[in-house]
Amino acid sequence: MEVKNKILDKSFLKKILSSKGAYLLLLPGMGLFFTFILFPLIYSLRMSFYKWNIVDTAASKFLGFSNYVRVINDPIFIRAALNTIVYALITVPGQILFALIVAILVDQKIKGRTFFRVAYYIPVISSWVIVTFLFEYLFGSQAGLVNFILKDILHLVDNKIVWLANPILVMIPLNLLGIWKGVGWSAIILLAALQNIPPDLYEAAVIDGAGIWHKITKITLPLLRPTLVFLIVVLTIGGFNVYISGLLMTKGGNPLDLSHFILTLMYKKTFTYLDFGYGSAISYLLAAFIFMVSVIQIKLLRRKVEY
Repeated sequence: MEVKNKILDKSFLKKILSSKGAYLLLLPGMGLFFTFILFPLIYSLRMSFYKWNIVDTAASKFLGFSNYVRVINDPIFIRAALNTIVYALITVPGQILFALIVAILVDQKIKGRTFFRVAYYIPVISSWVIVTFLFEYLFGSQAGLVNFILKDILHLVDNKIVWLANPILVMIPLNLLGIWKGVGWSAIILLAALQNIPPDLYEAAVIDGAGIWHKITKITLPLLRPTLVFLIVVLTIGGFNVYISGLLMTKGGNPLDLSHFILTLMYKKTFTYLDFGYGSAISYLLAAFIFMVSVIQIKLLRRKVEY
């Protein structure tokens, strides 16, 4: 037995030594990962338990879980969390629904398919800053295009709507922006999944007298379930990490910090009020919530495909 273990140990050591070239190639990437990802994660976790003193870190006061308790009991954080959850609940199904429609249409044998694929993907590669300013112009209260159409062309309202100064109404352009910008990416993923579905299944369904609706509900959607699970999880994570559009369009939670998302509140508490412990606590609560939601989604949606 000892001889066998020695042989195994030598064999394992030999494999490691023979693979030293591969480990050398991994070193730069691993060095960057530990320096810019793992170390900041651990350091920010430590900060979340302190009243952090950015000038003299040695003078930081240990608070235990007090920062987490403050976050949970903060009405501004609760409002920001509700705004973020509502944003995710609207934008994730919206992106998937419109992306599925686009993917099915683009998958048909029509002229100019390549042009339409590029056109739908342009918002994805556009800068968040630029498209946020675009939507801010569209929904502006004075010279905004949306108000011009509603008031001067359709005559649906008597006065111009102040979209961006109302904590509830500002969520409309924010949600529309989130859906519009993400449709192209989701459509590309769904299009790739659609093209992997065997056409024989559709031909057999036509022979059996199935219509378009039955083909979509009985063949397309069941076979797209793994892709839909992936999209729901990834888009939910993205929805909870909404930041740039909220920061720019609401000017950092205006009015009265009622239009904050979780990340915009975290930014303001951390870099405006220099409350680094509070901001770190928000980040870890958000990470824990996203992890929990993702696990639940995967559990609920991972089922055997039947068609």
